[in-house]
Amino acid sequence: MQEKSTLIIGAGLCGSLLALRLAQKGYQVKLIEKRPDLRKTEISAGRSINLALSNRGLKAMKLAGIEEKVKELCIPMHGRMIHQKDRDEFLSPYSGLTSEYINSISRTGLNALLLNEAEKLPNVEILFNHTCLDVDLVAASAMFKDETSQEKKQFKADVIFGADGAGSVVRKSMWEDRLFLFSLSQNFLTHGYKELSIPPTKDGGYRLEKNALHIWPRGENMVIALPNLDGSFTVTLFMAYEGGEYNLNNLNTPEKVDAYFKETYPSAHPHMPTLTQDFFENPTSPLGTVKCYPWSCSGKTLLIGDAAHAIVPFYGQGMNASFEDVVVLDKILDENPKSNWKFIFDTYQKKRKADADAIADLAIDNFHEMKSHTAAKIFQQKRKIETALEQKHPKDYASKYRLVTFREDLGYNKAMKKGRAQDKAILSLLNKGVIDTEMNLEDLLHKINQETQEILNEDAILSGM
Repeated sequence: MQEKSTLIIGAGLCGSLLALRLAQKGYQVKLIEKRPDLRKTEISAGRSINLALSNRGLKAMKLAGIEEKVKELCIPMHGRMIHQKDRDEFLSPYSGLTSEYINSISRTGLNALLLNEAEKLPNVEILFNHTCLDVDLVAASAMFKDETSQEKKQFKADVIFGADGAGSVVRKSMWEDRLFLFSLSQNFLTHGYKELSIPPTKDGGYRLEKNALHIWPRGENMVIALPNLDGSFTVTLFMAYEGGEYNLNNLNTPEKVDAYFKETYPSAHPHMPTLTQDFFENPTSPLGTVKCYPWSCSGKTLLIGDAAHAIVPFYGQGMNASFEDVVVLDKILDENPKSNWKFIFDTYQKKRKADADAIADLAIDNFHEMKSHTAAKIFQQKRKIETALEQKHPKDYASKYRLVTFREDLGYNKAMKKGRAQDKAILSLLNKGVIDTEMNLEDLLHKINQETQEILNEDAILSGM
């Protein structure tokens, strides 16, 4: 058993998993959260109620020994159900293999499970309603305010993990430390999002196809819906703050909101009886990307999860990337059992930074793909070709989405480079008329692979200049 003490700030998904894994390894763990215990209070309105769990996240659940318990909370989603405005809906599979799919899962349900599993271990202490005020990065101590008693409390450990999300206080302490050379960027989209809902039918059934992620792509704006275990769907409107006939700033009356949805999302509108109530009761939230470096200071403090790399939600990888952080750190800890924390943290951040940046960039790419490209004819041709190749030649071809989502053995950075090259190759060959959806699959595979390799070679030359 290790005797090292660890303090984890933030008991969200990443912090709870990290607490569980460190405790399973024998470390003393103190897990502190500013919010109330979510197992005893309702989640705040407007926060993503459900998330997409895929292979990278499931790998982390397996590592922690809770994969089967987690799967009981999941609803498989086999593809995107595209709802076009004036045409029939159609399913665009995520993969050519039926065994590859993503899962809709309750944020609260999963977080509660992780907390319950961590709490079972004798070397874990969890405190709620404690707001972190400041962190001493070198001394590995932090000051908290107990929101119940209003007392200030200081906690010290051998190391501190900042798992306190996109608005991280630990990251803020790094930014404000004049003796620590720290780079930070925050970039926001011109769009925000608002959580809405589709209730279950009167008999508790689903109003839409249960096993799909539903998308209503409308150019600049879009609506998506993910299924919940109770028959409902969590609906999210992604919309520009300004511009166009409708935007988040001018949808300011129930009549305007109702008219907008009736006109723009005619197949969703009839299923949303509480549309205007949801719209005005739930907050509008921004969409931003946080990148920073280094993630570690003095071998005493480490940022992890969204605190280190918050991303927009359009690849469904935010949670999965944070869980993969724990998997990567776990392996480095196994390789360094003497707990030289500075070496461990330095090794971790150098190994993980490029992958974190890659998934952030991919999520922005997918934003544009989902809101407009999914409805474009050439994109649909591309997906038809990719699906057919994955069905017939799964070992020789994997789309960018499959590389990112289902190839947990491949880092995000490698997946991005190969996936982008393949996308560019297929779209170029389709545009030139060199390939089409009726071609022999072996010929298609040969031409696409050849073009992809040429693009990868060009990119390698350019990156080396």
